[in-house]
Amino acid sequence: MAKKGNRVQVILECTEHKNSGMPGTSRYISKKNKKNTPERLELKKYNPILKKVTVHKEIK
Repeated sequence: MAKKGNRVQVILECTEHKNSGMPGTSRYISKKNKKNTPERLELKKYNPILKKVTVHKEIK
């Protein structure tokens, strides 16, 4: 049997858009290594609804 790897798929959601109360969401799918980064991932990504680069945090 093959072992499960350390890489997992995570969903990144825009924090600025969520707090603004506007309808819709900006989400990205990415992969991370659980062993190297056990904490939640935070990346700056482009939000097409707000038309600017914002912080996207990992959601469960």
